[in-house]
Amino acid sequence: MSSTAEPSTAGPQMGTHVHVHGGTGGPGGAGGQHGGQGGSGEGGTLIHGNQIATLNVYSHGQEQRQQSQIEPISQEQCHTALALVRCPPASQIFQGRQEILDKMQQYFAQDNKKRRVYVLHGLGGSGKTQIALKFLEETSDEFARQFFVNASSSEALNTSFMNIAISQGFGQTAEAGFQWLIAEHKKWTLLFDNADDPKLKLWPFFPQCTHGNIIITSRNPQLAAYSPDAHCQVGDLDEDNAVRLLLARAVQEDTDETRKLAMTIELSCLPLAIVHAGAYIAKFKGLVKYLSIYRKNKEELLRRHPDHAHDNYEWTVYTTWQISYERLSPVAARFLQLCALLHHSKIPESIFCKATEWIVNNEGSEPGSMQEAKEFLQNFVSSSGSWHDQHFRDTVAEIEEYSLLQRDEASNTLSMHPLVHLWCSGTLPYQGKARGCMSDILGMAIDLDPGAYLMRIELIDHVKMLVQDDLTLINSQFWNQFGQIYHDGGQFRQARRINELWVEQCQKLLGDDHPDTLNAMADLAATYWQLGQYQEAEPLEISVLERRQKLLGDDHPDTLRAMANLAGTYSELGRYQEAESLDISVLARRQKLLGDDHPDTLRAMANLAATYRQLGRSQEAELLEISVLEWHQKVLGDNHPDTLKAMANLAATYRELGQYREAEPLQISVLERSQKLLSDEHPDTLRAMANLAATYSELGRYQEAEPLQSSVLERSQKLLGDDHPDTLRAMGNLAATYARLERYQEAEPLESFVLARRQKLLGDHHPGTLIAMGNLAMTLHRTGRHQAAENLQLKVVTKCTEVLGADHPHTHQATKALKATQDALVKARDPEHTSVKGLSKLFSRFKLSSSKK
Repeated sequence: MSSTAEPSTAGPQMGTHVHVHGGTGGPGGAGGQHGGQGGSGEGGTLIHGNQIATLNVYSHGQEQRQQSQIEPISQEQCHTALALVRCPPASQIFQGRQEILDKMQQYFAQDNKKRRVYVLHGLGGSGKTQIALKFLEETSDEFARQFFVNASSSEALNTSFMNIAISQGFGQTAEAGFQWLIAEHKKWTLLFDNADDPKLKLWPFFPQCTHGNIIITSRNPQLAAYSPDAHCQVGDLDEDNAVRLLLARAVQEDTDETRKLAMTIELSCLPLAIVHAGAYIAKFKGLVKYLSIYRKNKEELLRRHPDHAHDNYEWTVYTTWQISYERLSPVAARFLQLCALLHHSKIPESIFCKATEWIVNNEGSEPGSMQEAKEFLQNFVSSSGSWHDQHFRDTVAEIEEYSLLQRDEASNTLSMHPLVHLWCSGTLPYQGKARGCMSDILGMAIDLDPGAYLMRIELIDHVKMLVQDDLTLINSQFWNQFGQIYHDGGQFRQARRINELWVEQCQKLLGDDHPDTLNAMADLAATYWQLGQYQEAEPLEISVLERRQKLLGDDHPDTLRAMANLAGTYSELGRYQEAESLDISVLARRQKLLGDDHPDTLRAMANLAATYRQLGRSQEAELLEISVLEWHQKVLGDNHPDTLKAMANLAATYRELGQYREAEPLQISVLERSQKLLSDEHPDTLRAMANLAATYSELGRYQEAEPLQSSVLERSQKLLGDDHPDTLRAMGNLAATYARLERYQEAEPLESFVLARRQKLLGDHHPGTLIAMGNLAMTLHRTGRHQAAENLQLKVVTKCTEVLGADHPHTHQATKALKATQDALVKARDPEHTSVKGLSKLFSRFKLSSSKK
């Protein structure tokens, strides 16, 4: 790759100023029936310093007279013209790009009897010209005649070919330059540089012969058509060479310390940005000082040009893109700005199609505040009133011609370079209006149907980038859509902020009993639930259920959904009997109203199975979960999120039953598919990873379990916070693995933290608290602190019996652990141990409470 980007023109060398002015037209021909032949025009004027030479150009048919009338070309004229078309050397700090150079070398080393054309295309500032110059420098012995052709315009092209002719003493016109190249069979190479104008056709400027070599640099990927088998998209440098380039330009020694500092500069490895950054580091005489300035003034520094450049590229990082932007049509320029308000990567084209369809289907009903979005989308509406795909693609193609956007044909998504994204989102005008427009477009494109879950997941990064403040939300008509995106994407804290604002607005504008208000309350409660804030969710869910029973009746789908949500909250609060009663009622009503195979019925079946598992009735849970999984696989396929949840639930039941060999393959499948569909950071993926790790631990494969559990804990803390149930569960699982590895000093502080947080958040009687208490007690037992362990275990056994019953598996496990501790105390002849008589009395009380149940 190059150290810098391509120069815009082949400027005069050594400060020489050369200008070419057109000559005066010849006199008109004599009159007559057909008119006479026009006279010869006065040649263009080549001005070099104080010397002027006339470059005569003759009309067609005067070729025989031309040679005799051409003024002799002096040696000084030849030298001056040659200076204008001589290829400059590559930058002295050029780094990397070896793969591209090797491909070019292999291509041009082929059959020399054919003309070879190679195209380097990519974003302005990516270093296309420097790659070409480096190649020509390395092959100068093979291609001795190399000419730099300014391809920015037809005028510049003509001037370059005229100077080729003059430099070779062959004539004083562009045509003479072409003729010399055609006649010259020695190896020559033309570098067509900066062929960026999409309207400029290069083919007429190719010498009409079958020999010679041509290299083209352009921002326009369409120019690859000139050489379908020999072109390359030039992107960022790899990190290693980017760091080398930065340190070289910054005049910094290449050490481990300077490399570490250099890697913290977020330049996205774009060569031009790296070179400019290096220039300022050299100016500030140190990386540390520059870093503090760069982070505060990133955009300002990218607008500046360094004082001492290593080539003749005169544009700044931002100027090179601004020039391209100003050449776009108004529609394309607006489109680019709107895209820059989203995440820079994988922007679905379907956003604009769906939003346009929404406008067409809601003609006349959309709020006046959406006028900006409506007017923009009209650019993609056909005369029949439907989506006009060709207009849209033409707009995208126009921006692609300058490499400001890249389109992925396979996924139908758009992307832009991160630095282009920064420039566009921060410097283009009318940011407020554009943000409101894009907010409406994105909101219109969001489908709230359950079947569109995966589509919504893909939009999470774009919503996060767009909806950054409450003002954007308040001015939008699509609060509910954005909240759902955050919820589906596992961004529950952001979802809570939107849901709370939405509930407040609905209650204020619509009243407490309006369906939209109840939906908003249900969404907020669901978000509280996902955040582990079950106490906050419960009163909302009770209120929603009561109002829907009153307004809609017991059998309405919305009422049953509210009942199922409340049951889920009761289950998380450890109130399994209350949850079971509601789950059974929901399942019975859905079976009656919808049938056994309806998705809502199967969802109710899965909820009841989960409650059975919590009640220790895993065999009953297993039968229900097998039916649910088989239906989902048959109807929705193996990759649907609901199928993965059903698979995870069955695996969890297998684990409760001790059937770890059956659980493991299901959990591996769930994890792999979740990573592919939802990303590594999604809460569902983290749960899948945690479940698999727990199974590995149960199978004694601790070396496999530990790294997974450490990763889950780290990501859960970052995504959900220290107090979230999933985070505490991850911490408890890792501690259990530490304990099994006899790393008790690492296990104990984690277990103590989990117990303290669960006691505060859930209370002493919650099953999760009792499990945490039992885990800490076991570590105390294993480290010889039997009395402290016994005190905790007595509490666990007593409360498990009260909350879960004496027959629950957790109660059995707690009783077994207590007995082991008691045996250890007896063996140690501890005078403070509980007497056998007292222990027998305790067990009798447990048996009595169980018989009452």
